[in-house]
Amino acid sequence: MTKRVYGYKKSGESITDETIEALVAEAEHGYEEGQLKGARRGRGRPALGEAAKIVGSLRLDPALRKEAEVRASTEGVSVSELVRRALREYLHSA
Repeated sequence: MTKRVYGYKKSGESITDETIEALVAEAEHGYEEGQLKGARRGRGRPALGEAAKIVGSLRLDPALRKEAEVRASTEGVSVSELVRRALREYLHSA
């Protein structure tokens, strides 16, 4: 029988029924004070720097979008980050 996979942890480990049961048991056992405190960054997406950012839209033809997705995946970044890098390089080379 194939295990059902619900997703993956940051480590790449699959989340199965067994994983969920283990996490529930851990939570039911309880945590030490401060154990769950991590670096909280607040609501929303992580900041891209010190200044507030402006959200804009960009229209790409499907082939260019696919190329950007493949390149971003290869570099391990988002398409947005790839576009930011390309725009910075373009503006600074002029």
